Amino acid sequence: MTAEPRQAATVLLLRDGEPGLEVYLLRRTKGMPFAGGMTAYPGGGVDPRDGDTEVAWFGPSPAQWAVAFGCDVRVARELVCAAVRETFEEAGVLLAGDPQGGTVVPDVSGDDWEEQRQALLTRELSMTELLAGRGLALRSDLLRPFAHWITPPVEPRRYDTKFFVAALPVGQEARDVSGEADEASWLTPAAALAQLAAGERPMLPPTSHTLGQLQPFADVAAALAGSPPEPLHPISPTFEETPDGYWAVLPDGTRIRMVVPLPS
Repeated sequence: MTAEPRQAATVLLLRDGEPGLEVYLLRRTKGMPFAGGMTAYPGGGVDPRDGDTEVAWFGPSPAQWAVAFGCDVRVARELVCAAVRETFEEAGVLLAGDPQGGTVVPDVSGDDWEEQRQALLTRELSMTELLAGRGLALRSDLLRPFAHWITPPVEPRRYDTKFFVAALPVGQEARDVSGEADEASWLTPAAALAQLAAGERPMLPPTSHTLGQLQPFADVAAALAGSPPEPLHPISPTFEETPDGYWAVLPDGTRIRMVVPLPS
């Protein structure tokens, strides 16, 4: 029986580093039920409370995001809120600011913030409650749509994942706070892909493909201005086994070498 894909959001967090545009990458701990040992971006499944209509909001509306991702308004609200929540939970970066859009919160590294981050992880606190308690609004204007991938039907664990890009806010630092990762690093897309090619940094096709899409952008401003890099359409690869390895085949015919055999 084919599993129904779960809605999920992933964020390519960007900064301008010394070598050029860099993206924040996490290496998921081995033994995790999904993508263990793989390099990925902060992100995860939608939580039911991500659809709370009471969340303070500044920037493009859920209806506008629904058009971008081809989904209904409630799902769009859930996805944007999940993107903000997961980025805070897994990287310690909060895409929020004053409700009028004048400023972005500059520092979220204190003990009081950490206590609330932990409460989000345990679901004792919702993003709506966190923002309301601090007089902040979710800043959807800091996000851009980037890609849309759906796990193929052959997989037992499936996700309908919307990829966003966002700039690291001034004054904030991404921190290795995710209990789901054993390594966090800022890398240029080219460096990350070189490590993949050398067998040093396994990753699933959506990660390697989106890194390739990031490569042409010289800096964060260009990446934000150029997102999405092509018209958004859902990508769900098929798999192929040949004498020289396993491949994910995209709808346009692009073939991506898989770093691990397909599940039987």
